Amino acid sequence: MIALKNVLIATDFGEAADTALVYAKALATRFGAHLHVLHVSNSIYLAALGAEGYATMSPDVQSRLEEDARRELDARLVDHDKSGPATTPSIITSSSPALTIADYAKDHSIDLIVMGTHGRGTIGHILMGSVAERVVRTAPCPVLTVRRPEHEFAWPDTLAVVEKAM
Repeated sequence: MIALKNVLIATDFGEAADTALVYAKALATRFGAHLHVLHVSNSIYLAALGAEGYATMSPDVQSRLEEDARRELDARLVDHDKSGPATTPSIITSSSPALTIADYAKDHSIDLIVMGTHGRGTIGHILMGSVAERVVRTAPCPVLTVRRPEHEFAWPDTLAVVEKAM
């Protein structure tokens, strides 16, 4: 028997992540698990450090990025009919999304990580790498990767969709 108590969805707010969120909500609801929704905000200070070793941008830029991420996260977690799982949204600033996701999973006793994957081709994978692949290699638990478009087996609840349309 599968026992899921904590499910983590890692999101970059892209289409693949939105599809993965549908899966994560469905799994957490089905198993009565707590849903953790994590966005790793890129640390612009580390990215902005040049050869001289100092950043040349306004100190409030990072906080504005995190505020924007919080709004995006909140918009995706609206549960009008309260039928979804108990949810904890989190935003963590880091220069290494994959390690941050794996560390979060360890620290919060996550049983399953769900995340979208862009399904880039070989050249795109070589040039950009894959956060999902790194998470699969470093995670302390199973990882379900969801491609967009994919063979869908999880859909939003029909009643919830009808209610939103009204």
